[in-house]
Amino acid sequence: MSVGKQKQSKLPSSSSPMLCSLQGSLLTLAILTLLSFIYFSLNSLHPSASASASPTTYISSSSSDADNEQFSDIYHSPEVFRLNFAEMEAKFKVYIYPDGDPNTFYQTPRKLTGKYASEGYFFQNIRESHFRTDDPDQAHLFFIPISSHKMRGKGASYENMTIIVRDYVESLISKYPYWNRTLGADHFFVTCHDVGVRATEGLPLLVKNSIRVVCSPSYDVGFIPHKDVALPQVLQPFALPAGGNDVENRTTLGFWAGHRNSKIRVILARVWENDTELYILNNRINRAEGNLLYQRKFYETKFCICPGGSQVNSARPTDSIHYGCIPVILSNYYDLPFNDILDWRKFAVILREKDVYQLKQILKDIPYSEFLTLHKNLVKVQQHFQWNSPPVKYDAFHMVMYDLWLRHHVIKY
Repeated sequence: MSVGKQKQSKLPSSSSPMLCSLQGSLLTLAILTLLSFIYFSLNSLHPSASASASPTTYISSSSSDADNEQFSDIYHSPEVFRLNFAEMEAKFKVYIYPDGDPNTFYQTPRKLTGKYASEGYFFQNIRESHFRTDDPDQAHLFFIPISSHKMRGKGASYENMTIIVRDYVESLISKYPYWNRTLGADHFFVTCHDVGVRATEGLPLLVKNSIRVVCSPSYDVGFIPHKDVALPQVLQPFALPAGGNDVENRTTLGFWAGHRNSKIRVILARVWENDTELYILNNRINRAEGNLLYQRKFYETKFCICPGGSQVNSARPTDSIHYGCIPVILSNYYDLPFNDILDWRKFAVILREKDVYQLKQILKDIPYSEFLTLHKNLVKVQQHFQWNSPPVKYDAFHMVMYDLWLRHHVIKY
């Protein structure tokens, strides 16, 4: 205490007020700094009302609402689809092998019409799109451009098709280093012809490792659902415009007409062809009975029956979607196109083949309100089952590319 008093007694009397003033200023500055820090910290966690009402935030909210409306009801994970699709459009690149004579089985589609049009459209669209790259080092996936449809069109037998595919792929393996990095896991092959799956069987690694994009995605004939992609079989050009928002015109309960080329079709025709509420024919509608009578029947019907034919698939589901008739899938082991993206039960009726005997009662038991919801959602998915040239955002081509984009993520090299 005496030491402190001695030190204080040595200070000039005028310095005491100055010291107090300095200490007070420092204290005030420290308090203001602390308060400012607390204020800005709280403000960052809880934006002010004025900030939340700013034009930028308002636009973002509106865009989000629009996206939620567009990507609702029909997708398993709407937000995941929206974000992943945007990333795909920005980043995805595919390299097309340049080898093969376009006048034979390679590079170009045979045609863009008929029941195998999907194969032709993909071959054309991939070249028109921004996904194509000429730099294989930038590619996420590699497209093997050989067409089973062209092979069949030029008379190749089933046995020769497997040899043609095998020899072509082996030539790519020997010429380029890309296959051997993953043993073909980052390669894909597209075919809509019903023999396309068989055409790959001459090269076991093409079946086991590569992505096969096929129109006949049946679990019991070698299709691997977590690896392969179901290609929608679309019969284009459509004979008539798209249907939809026309439920008042749909007075027929159910409709099917076609060849009895499978067991389920034989049963369907035998059980229901004389029914008064289901319009079931055991053969195609004769064109002599009226122009486009078959297509016009889709406009008049609530539910269009889609049984498997010689293969698990047919063009009937996409016909039904286009014409606004709710598809009734009556085919076992069918991996429906874009099934990992779209919730088919939101716009279609999915049945087992054994349900054919109760078909009419099942359809009649669907409440009218549920029918309206199915129809509304059906109109939303029409864009996903339409091919265009050049391709259009969210069309069939982009959906196939999105499925490929999802599968490329699981490949490591």
